[in-house]
Amino acid sequence: MAEVATARRSRITPEREAELYEAVLELLREVGYDALTMDAVAARTRSSKATLYRQWGGKPELVAKAIRHNKPGSIADIDTGSLRGDLHALTAREDDCTMQQNAALMRGLFMAVHSNPDLLQAFKELLIEPEMEEFHRVVQRAVDRGEVEAGRPALDYIVHMLVGAFATRTLIDDQPPTQAFLTSYIDAVVLPALGIPVD
Repeated sequence: MAEVATARRSRITPEREAELYEAVLELLREVGYDALTMDAVAARTRSSKATLYRQWGGKPELVAKAIRHNKPGSIADIDTGSLRGDLHALTAREDDCTMQQNAALMRGLFMAVHSNPDLLQAFKELLIEPEMEEFHRVVQRAVDRGEVEAGRPALDYIVHMLVGAFATRTLIDDQPPTQAFLTSYIDAVVLPALGIPVD
């Protein structure tokens, strides 16, 4: 799917692609996934619907790519020399306002994924699997440095812990996720689970 998508996207400039993705995110925030239509995207971006289908194949792929494009760079590029530093740097990539907007957006998309198998597949292939691969490289560096034991059981659940904290902050505390909350969570929960002392 990725190779086909790359071939299709080659006809659109990076600037135009970014413009289209931003419009998709705006529409998602306004109406949600189920009510978002390719007609609406075409109208918002002054594109033809045929062009959108030719470039992205359909709504699931377009939405997954827009979310991926909105992320601030590769996780694997973060290398501070320690896992604690890397996780804190990962948290610091988005300010609190952006984090709050993205949390609301993701809550809506999580619900849509359960009733849209095509969206789930697009998310797995275009968003989740690439990000998991990048994240595993960050964690593997910590193992290679000797910070974390290779057989530590919590290694398989770091992403679950972080995503869980991000996603449930509003539900449990009626507050949006913030840099301060996530940094504190990393120090209080994630690092101790990995056997990394926090001074």
